[in-house]
Amino acid sequence: MIRVEHITKKFVRNKNKSEKEEFYADKDITFEANSGEIIGILGPNGAGKTTLLRMIAGILEPTAGKITFDGMNYKNNEIEIKQRIAYLSGNTKIYDTLSTYELLKMCCDLYGVDKEKSEDRIKEITKVLGMESFLYNKIANLSTGQTQKVNLARCLVHDPQYYILDEATTGLDIISSQIILNFIKEERDRGKSILYSTHYMEEAENICNKVIMIHKGKVVKTGSPDGIKKDTNTTNLRDAFFTIIGGASNEE
Repeated sequence: MIRVEHITKKFVRNKNKSEKEEFYADKDITFEANSGEIIGILGPNGAGKTTLLRMIAGILEPTAGKITFDGMNYKNNEIEIKQRIAYLSGNTKIYDTLSTYELLKMCCDLYGVDKEKSEDRIKEITKVLGMESFLYNKIANLSTGQTQKVNLARCLVHDPQYYILDEATTGLDIISSQIILNFIKEERDRGKSILYSTHYMEEAENICNKVIMIHKGKVVKTGSPDGIKKDTNTTNLRDAFFTIIGGASNEE
């Protein structure tokens, strides 16, 4: 279980040349992600989704609040937690001079995956994500969709328990997107805890057990996709979100 309790992140920015101001990227966010669940973190660009996931992944330190993984915290169990995490960021850069296979093998070595098991794991992931045709191609020569598959694959070689996925399908075609979404659902069925951030509301309706809608750093609604649509008297999560925040003009 991933437990997020009253997480807040405050930054300081320049208001003008001589004055600074504090602002909250996320404020007082609380939720849980149990084994066998996909929790959607939904909201527009700039809502605070990426900052939240970076805190959960241990990249940023919260200003306040607590994050635990099956009772473990980063202060006392950082290495153990990070060995169990798959963190995918939308802007992660990977070594484009390596082939897909070389990158995955390097990641296996970094995570301490047994040599024989690593070969089996690479074959398994390659098949699931449909990467056989470019396994030995240099990453620099891959398409956007192929590169995103490699980016996801390098997170998975150590068979993590917790998935923290930020905009996993951004820029992908419909076929590549569906392959990745199907894989995420299969991992949920294997009992993994999955956090899935997206601004594609339709994706969340397709794969999420529960969604957490964030607007300007605050949670504005939590529930199942069907429950939220029922509560807002809407037929899709996009309309539900705008109903909750008071319309599209409120985004300006």
